Amino acid sequence: MSLTAHREVLDCGGPPPLSHRGFEVEKRRRAAAVQDASALALLLSFAMILLLAGCATPTRTQIQHPTSPFPTDALITQRGVLTVLGRQYTLNGYLASSSTNGKRLIITENFGSVLADVLVKPDGTVHVMRSSRAMKPKWIRHYIAADVECIFGTTSKPDCPGQMLTPTHFLVERRWYKLDLQIVETKPGPQSPDLFDESKAEKP
Repeated sequence: MSLTAHREVLDCGGPPPLSHRGFEVEKRRRAAAVQDASALALLLSFAMILLLAGCATPTRTQIQHPTSPFPTDALITQRGVLTVLGRQYTLNGYLASSSTNGKRLIITENFGSVLADVLVKPDGTVHVMRSSRAMKPKWIRHYIAADVECIFGTTSKPDCPGQMLTPTHFLVERRWYKLDLQIVETKPGPQSPDLFDESKAEKP
C-alpha cells in the first residue's frame, strides 16, 4: 500500500456495521486507545519539560552506519515500541524517502489514528505536517525528526544515542525515552512529489 493510499484509508475508510456486542467491544477498545494516547501525551510532556530543563545526559553509544542501508527512494514500513518513563506503546511508521525531496514519516497507533506526520527536507529543515494530543509539534520537531535522520540519513549524525542491532533493527536510547524500531518492509521506487509539499501541512 502506498503512503497516499494509506492516508486515504485513514481519512475515508470505516469499519463495516457492528452488532451491539461488537459495538461495545469496539467502543471499549477505542476508549482504551484514547486513554493510552492521553497517558502518552502526559508522559511526553513531562519528559520534554525535563529535557528542556537542561539535565545532563550521560555519554551513550551512538548509532553508527557509514552508509544508509536503505534505498534513497523507497516506501519503508516500520513497527516500533516506544518506552517513556517505564511505559510502553506500540507504533507503526510509514516513511516515504526521496533522494531529491527529503523524507516524510507518518506515525500511527494500532487503531490507525495519526500521532505524528513530519517532513524533513534535504537541507535539514523540518516541517510538522500534522501533530496530535499525544505528540505535539515541539516533540515532533526536536526528537522524531532527529531520529528519522539518525536511522535513515545517509551519514552518521553527531547526536544519535543508541545502536544498530541489525541493518533492519535499531534501538534509539535518549535520556527520557527508548525506541525499539524494526523495518518490516521496504519498497524501492520513486515517491510522489506531492508527499513532500510542505505547503500542505495541517493548519494550526
